[in-house]
Amino acid sequence: MLELGGQTPPAGDLIKDVSEAEFMVEVIEASQKVPVIVDFWAPWCGPCKTLTPALEQAVTGAKGAVKLAKVNVDENQMIAGQLRVQSIPTVYAFWQGQPIDGFQGAVAPSELADFIDRVVKASGGDASGGLDEAVAAAQEMLESGAVSDAAQTFSAVLQEDGENAPAYAGMVSCYIAMNDLDQAEAILNGAPLSIAESPELEAAHAKLALARQAEDAGPVAELRAAVDADADNHQARFDLAQALHASGETEAAVDELLEIFRRDRTWNDEAAKTQLFTIFEALKPNDPIVLTGRRKLSSMIFA
Repeated sequence: MLELGGQTPPAGDLIKDVSEAEFMVEVIEASQKVPVIVDFWAPWCGPCKTLTPALEQAVTGAKGAVKLAKVNVDENQMIAGQLRVQSIPTVYAFWQGQPIDGFQGAVAPSELADFIDRVVKASGGDASGGLDEAVAAAQEMLESGAVSDAAQTFSAVLQEDGENAPAYAGMVSCYIAMNDLDQAEAILNGAPLSIAESPELEAAHAKLALARQAEDAGPVAELRAAVDADADNHQARFDLAQALHASGETEAAVDELLEIFRRDRTWNDEAAKTQLFTIFEALKPNDPIVLTGRRKLSSMIFA
């Protein structure tokens, strides 16, 4: 397995119960090197029983990018008073001795992840433990044609983080590139529900749909001749767009679909617009083809 960001430090190094006497060392001084999140809690606090375990899990998942100090306010009333903790749970994040972020009350795990990500970024660190860089490297491999190497890297990322949506989407793209569409579909179907509706997985579904269409795409020359013979033969133009996309001429495919929409936007239950959206979803949001295509489509819709 690839080494991605090193090993997660032992839980005892990342998560500690901290008293007033230890606060200076474990929070103020420790935060000079790594952000320290302080969880103010009490045994009688119901929301704390939900938040604290989730916070511990999130901190552990950050693989050493942050630490967690748990302060029992019943036993450490002075420090809680100094930091104006008026209700619990209250969470503060310290960096270089100063509080830089915080919140009160129990929050959803996704909000905890966002909170930790903000804190780590504020300190100039990386909450992913190096996984983001590994995914980016794998994507570059895939784009350069090193499909096998890309697949191995995406697989290694998923071993570290089984809910990494970009890595899942990357694996799908690898199998599409290897023309193993059944395996690509199996990977998509096996993705955790927590990321099933992520933008990356939605894009992967679109890529797979287009790859399936490419298997049945007709010859471009014949379809072009049919369109030239009858400009209102929308089915021939639609098939031509699919064939163009299958041959890598994405921009030309978009142009043909836009032409169908211009001539008859309701044809075949707005099939041209649906196909355009599938192509747009499969591309990066800032791709020039997407930006130009969406602009042209919008000008027709709102004309």
